[in-house]
Amino acid sequence: MDITTTIALTLGVAWASGINLYAAVFMLGLMGNNGHIDLPPDLAVVQDPAVMMAAGFMYCVEFFADKTPGVDSGWDAIHSFIRIPAGAVMASMAVGDVSPAMQVAAFLVGGAVTTTTHATKAGGRVLINTSPEPFSNWVTSVAEDIIVIGGIWTALNHPVLFLVLLAVFILLMVWLLPKIWRGIKLVARKLGTLFGRIKAPDNSNSTLDPTDINTSELGSPPKDSLN
Repeated sequence: MDITTTIALTLGVAWASGINLYAAVFMLGLMGNNGHIDLPPDLAVVQDPAVMMAAGFMYCVEFFADKTPGVDSGWDAIHSFIRIPAGAVMASMAVGDVSPAMQVAAFLVGGAVTTTTHATKAGGRVLINTSPEPFSNWVTSVAEDIIVIGGIWTALNHPVLFLVLLAVFILLMVWLLPKIWRGIKLVARKLGTLFGRIKAPDNSNSTLDPTDINTSELGSPPKDSLN
């Protein structure tokens, strides 16, 4: 592969892993086995039938979990510890036979790209789950699957176009992530209020502490009482 295709593949697997890791692995293995692409030697392991079966099975599990409101956010939270390191490792494997320094650089850049896409997906799902109907989850999940498969295919067949679209996508995420974060904090406050975790202080049963009384404000006792 030329340098442009290598860069597109490296960033492409990192980007796709943050959205749907299992679909990305299965898609790469399928295209490699069908002869559509010659994967780098380190990344060719995804063509192994065992890897493809595992990725295909987990994709089927995620297919249903990702379309269930509430379950999808829990699934994303767990996969924060799976997608991000896997995306970084796959990015370092995609650069091919290069120096260890280049592999480490690909690992760091790939991890950053995977983290950004995963944060955008997971944060967006939290906001979508505030909608009472499940159709928005279904449409979003199907759209994500199509985007991942289409993105991997574009990275391998039209690397320049993919890099341009990825740059636009990253700029969009930079603009969108702060808004998503503010929305998540608002949802968290509302949930906290709903479940009584944020409660106004109750002063109705407050008692007077005798030590807080300023005797100087009470004045001197009547003289008749002294007599």
